[in-house]
Amino acid sequence: MNLTKKQVVLLSPFLIIAINFEGAFVFGSVIGKWAFIPIILIEWGVFLYFIFKYTASETRKAWLQKSKGAFGWNILALFIGLLPLPLFLMHFDTLAVWHVWLPWIVLALINPWLEEFYWRGLLFNYTKDWNKWMAIMFTSLVFALNHAVFGVNSELNRGLTVIISTFVMGVVWGLVFKKTESLRWIIIAHFLVDFFNLSAASFLDLYEKAGS
Repeated sequence: MNLTKKQVVLLSPFLIIAINFEGAFVFGSVIGKWAFIPIILIEWGVFLYFIFKYTASETRKAWLQKSKGAFGWNILALFIGLLPLPLFLMHFDTLAVWHVWLPWIVLALINPWLEEFYWRGLLFNYTKDWNKWMAIMFTSLVFALNHAVFGVNSELNRGLTVIISTFVMGVVWGLVFKKTESLRWIIIAHFLVDFFNLSAASFLDLYEKAGS
């Protein structure tokens, strides 16, 4: 059966989720909590493949255009980005060693671009003929389910709280993208989330170690 480009793109989140969970179990059995590194690197590679294979350069440039509509939507995106700030203030000491702060900062600098280009840019491009809220709910749900993979090897990233919070982020950022037609401020907001939530430290469950 030959799939259309649209069908391939809309099925791709489930492929990515499957690959990530398989990687979590395989790499987790070998390197434990450090499995987040190969999982993310493979995921980035898959993101890049779909982004460049299924969008034109003009489309990608349009994602970074100046925001349209009321600037308040961008403020809303940034507000979500600042929510993990208390977590950072309480546990920034877990970044004391280079093998924790290096993957943390690399992830914060690279991940927002690839995730937003894929989860918001690409997927919204292929659901533009859907009802607005149907598209937002779909992209937010797969976005949240994908982040559940980190709970396989990390207790701090396990449970409904992570899925619900990530889903809410997806809904807000999806709505902002629909209103502004730009990923500029959403990428900045996503950077703030990845920066303040101390990704590497949380994947390694260092909060519990610091508090024990």
